[in-house]
Amino acid sequence: MFAHPSPEPQPVPPPLSPLSEGLEEVCASRVRDMTGALAFALGRAATGTGRGVVMSATRAWLGENGRPYGPGLAGFGARDGFLLVETKTEGLALWVMEQALRSGGAALVIGTVDGAELAQTRRLEFAARDGGCSGLLLRARCGDLSAARRRWRITTLASDGDVFDERAPGRMTIRAEMTRSRMERPGVWMLEQDDETHRLRLADRLAGDGLGPIGRTQYA
Repeated sequence: MFAHPSPEPQPVPPPLSPLSEGLEEVCASRVRDMTGALAFALGRAATGTGRGVVMSATRAWLGENGRPYGPGLAGFGARDGFLLVETKTEGLALWVMEQALRSGGAALVIGTVDGAELAQTRRLEFAARDGGCSGLLLRARCGDLSAARRRWRITTLASDGDVFDERAPGRMTIRAEMTRSRMERPGVWMLEQDDETHRLRLADRLAGDGLGPIGRTQYA
């Protein structure tokens, strides 16, 4: 009798891998998707470094999407502190983001800037590398030119409900689509909130590598 070799471990899918040094971009075109996009960003932030998260947001953005809820932030990668900087304009938000990246004092810097041009996103990429941290543009407008090494589109999905109480809401569930990357092929994953860690994981309903219903990629 011959023993079957054990299956090789699957690599960590890109949406669950920690953010690396440099710039990424996440797009959430609807207001209801923005919470999922923020959870997606925070869930990939480095923890245990003693460096927290800085978020630079305009008053207009906060007025439309609301302010992050403090007690709920710790479960999504903000255990080392969370600093929200409110600005009047996107230009100021962009400046705050660049300075925070270059300082190296934060593990992750998030900026809610839709109007950033290609040259400005390159400055953010260089600033993140200089500061040894991660930068993330959180945008409502998709498709603009960007120097981000990965670009994501986040969509909120209906949850399955609570298994113990049909009237209770289920886990947060999102569809994470990597539309562009310098390192991997684009793909789609379905993620849901873990009850114990409160971070995102591959949805239980999916087998294998957790790829979404449209397969590995719609561009192949």
